[in-house]
Amino acid sequence: MTQFKLHTLETAPEGAKEILEEAQKQNGFIPNLYKIMAESPEVLKAYTQMNQLFTETSFSQTEKNIVWLTVSYNNSCHYCMTIHSMVAKMFKLSDEMIEALRTGKPLNDSKLQALRKFTDTMVEKRGWASEEELQEFLNAGYSRKNALELVVGIGQKIISNYVNHISHTPIDEQIKDFKWEATSEKTE
Repeated sequence: MTQFKLHTLETAPEGAKEILEEAQKQNGFIPNLYKIMAESPEVLKAYTQMNQLFTETSFSQTEKNIVWLTVSYNNSCHYCMTIHSMVAKMFKLSDEMIEALRTGKPLNDSKLQALRKFTDTMVEKRGWASEEELQEFLNAGYSRKNALELVVGIGQKIISNYVNHISHTPIDEQIKDFKWEATSEKTE
């Protein structure tokens, strides 16, 4: 297996150090994903800028967490499911909701379930949602603006999911209590 370097502030290329320093300041540690992405400052910058853009969308914090976990679940990303389970807990998503997102079970809230379902559709169909699927999302109370903003959240997570897939990012000690492993069966 090809090993990817876990960069530190000392080994990170120029262009990545500032982002790693900011992550250290915000989190109290530098996530292993960032340490790996630091190999390409452009990838690290793209990921963090897309994260910033997605946080500025009209989605609530709960909805953003649903998108992050849904995309990561669909892509079977062990690292993102682990860290976003912790993030969801920090943002006060219920244990029941987090567990449903981690296991592919439906959410109890019909509007949030519609967001989850449309996110699933967009990921699984690589953006080729049907008119009916889009209309179902809109009928749940979302807007066309939300459908477009969703693409930013999906894009952001695909970057991290794919980096984690090729690098086999190790789980940070700080998030190990939320460790997640893919199951072979996915439910609607």
